[in-house]
Amino acid sequence: MSNTKKQTERLALGALFTALVIILQLIGSAIRLGPFSISLVLVPIVLGAALCGYKIGGFLGLVFGAAVLISGDAGAFLAVDVFGTVLTVLAKGLCCGLAAGLVYKALSRNNTYLAVIAAAIVCPIVNTGVFLLGCLVFFMEALTQWGTALGFPNVGNYIIYGVVGGNFLVEMGINIILAPVIIRVINIVKKNKV
Repeated sequence: MSNTKKQTERLALGALFTALVIILQLIGSAIRLGPFSISLVLVPIVLGAALCGYKIGGFLGLVFGAAVLISGDAGAFLAVDVFGTVLTVLAKGLCCGLAAGLVYKALSRNNTYLAVIAAAIVCPIVNTGVFLLGCLVFFMEALTQWGTALGFPNVGNYIIYGVVGGNFLVEMGINIILAPVIIRVINIVKKNKV
């Protein structure tokens, strides 16, 4: 396959995954667990990163971040610190897409199944980890106040049990459960390229 054809195919797939990320984020913003919606978009980010590379994965993550900002999901944080919110939300998306793509690339030479499962696990870990880092840097005072108002004994309990714990487990579960679907799609795409 020529380089131009590969690039065109990669861009077309990237555009398709971009549309999926936007649609799933906007639909998913209605599905809430605690104060935040469940991110259904991590699966197409992993799939896009695996099929199109880590750069497209990073781009899809940025699109995810932008969709979170547009959907209003970050409204409470925007009221506290606009810059910190925008930076955190875009960085967590970018980093989770890049990480998924890089992990897939590193492991796929030896084992596609392991590569997909590892990328599917790394994506929500990085997404949540960067969010927690953003909370630490920009929002600790607000999170402490919110947690106290809700009766949590300390900010750590509030962050883990009130803010990210449930969402993280659901997002990780969705990615792990759908990893075989991701593998099947990758195999179909690869088979049709030959």
